[in-house]
Amino acid sequence: MKVFVTGATGFIGSAVVKELIGAGHQVLGLARTDESAAKLEKMGAEVHRGSLEDLASLRSGAAASDGVIHLGFVHELGQASIAKRFGIIFGGFTRGIMTSFGQTIVGIDVKAIEAIGSALAGTNRPFVNVLGTMSLKPGKLGTEKDALDPSSVGGIRSQSEKAMFALASKGIRPMVVCLPPTVHGDGDKAFMPAMIKAAKKNGVSAFVNDGVNRWPAVHRLDAAHLLRLVLENGVSGTRYHAVADEGVPVKEIASVIGRKLNLPVKGKSTKDAAKHFSWLSTFLAVDNPASSQWTQQQLGWKPSHPGLIADLEKGTYFEN
Repeated sequence: MKVFVTGATGFIGSAVVKELIGAGHQVLGLARTDESAAKLEKMGAEVHRGSLEDLASLRSGAAASDGVIHLGFVHELGQASIAKRFGIIFGGFTRGIMTSFGQTIVGIDVKAIEAIGSALAGTNRPFVNVLGTMSLKPGKLGTEKDALDPSSVGGIRSQSEKAMFALASKGIRPMVVCLPPTVHGDGDKAFMPAMIKAAKKNGVSAFVNDGVNRWPAVHRLDAAHLLRLVLENGVSGTRYHAVADEGVPVKEIASVIGRKLNLPVKGKSTKDAAKHFSWLSTFLAVDNPASSQWTQQQLGWKPSHPGLIADLEKGTYFEN
C-alpha cells in the first residue's frame, strides 16, 4: 500500500514512517521545508511538497495514495508564535485568546480533513486521523465508546472527529486514533521535557495541587504500530485508543523528575502552578485516565515498549 502521511517527520510521524516501510508499505510524506524533505528521503520515503494550509497539495497527495495517515497539526502554543500568526502582542494568556487560537488551528485541521476527503471520495480507502484522550470527559476512565466532551481541555478537537466521521457517507473508510497527552520516547519535545525544563528553571519539581490526577501514556513506537494496524484493519467510523499506561499520577512523574535532578518535589496551588509551568499548568491539572482494552481486543495490539516511568528512569530525558 502507498500511504500518504502528513506530519511525517515529527516525533510520532517519523516512527510511523519507519513502521510502515518496515511492514512493506510505501510512504509518500508531506514536506513543507527542504529539511523535512531530506529527512523523508533519508528514511526511504517519497517526498510530496506542500503544507497543511496548501489544500491542493493535500488533495494531490491523497489522490496518489492507497490510504492516508493524518498526523500533521499546528501545535504552536507559545506567545511568540501566537503573536506572529495573529499579529498581536500580549502580556499573558487569556482564555479568550487561547479559545480563538484553538478555533483557528482546529479550523485549519478541519479544512485539511475535508480536502483529503474530497480526493478519497468513492474509493473506500482508509483515512486515519489522530486526536487526544484529553478530548474525553475528565475524572473517569475514558473508553473508545465514550463520546468526546466539547467542554474538556482538548474538547475543541471533537470538531475534527466530526469532520472525519462525516466522510464515511462519501465512500471513505475514516478512523480516529486517540493519543495520550504523553507519547514518550527518545526525541520527545512535548510535555515531559516541559516539566523537566520548568523544574530546572525553578529549582523544584512540581505538580498541581495534590498531584493524584492521572495521565495516560504510550511509547511512540507502540503508537506507530497501532496506527499501522488501524490503517490496515480498522473499521470505518471507529475510534481507537493508543494507550499503554492507563493513568500515571502526575505526582509520581514529578517525583521521578525531582530524584533525577536532585531537586525537591512540591505541590503547587493552581495559581502558583500557572507561574511555575506557564501554559502547561492547565493540562497538568487534568485527571485523564483512559483505557485501550477494547482496541487491544479488536486489533491484537499489545504495547511492548517501556512505560512512562520506566522511560523516565532510563535517564535519556535528562541528558540535555
